[in-house]
Amino acid sequence: MVESMVDVEVVYAAVDRQALLSVAVPVGTTVRAALQKSGIAEAFTELNLTDCAVGIFGKVIADPDTRPVQAGDRIEIYRHLLADPKEVRRLRAAKAAEAKARNQ
Repeated sequence: MVESMVDVEVVYAAVDRQALLSVAVPVGTTVRAALQKSGIAEAFTELNLTDCAVGIFGKVIADPDTRPVQAGDRIEIYRHLLADPKEVRRLRAAKAAEAKARNQ
């Protein structure tokens, strides 16, 4: 009997390059297993697929080890943030307010 397959995409953007890979996996394959089957870890050796945050179409997946993929899913691998965007905006606003107060 032929096993049913679904096509998914795996995407990752490093600082200097990016990749979009298409992979066919058996129905019921988990997100983490699809990532491993894609071969993305060989292309980006700095990637640790066991603890990286992943999502599907911009929505973070809480447990990629149990969530099965669906046909057409776009699995995204997220890099760790270097700085918290909220904190950066807060500091920038404080600096602008300080500069404005000095100019008055």
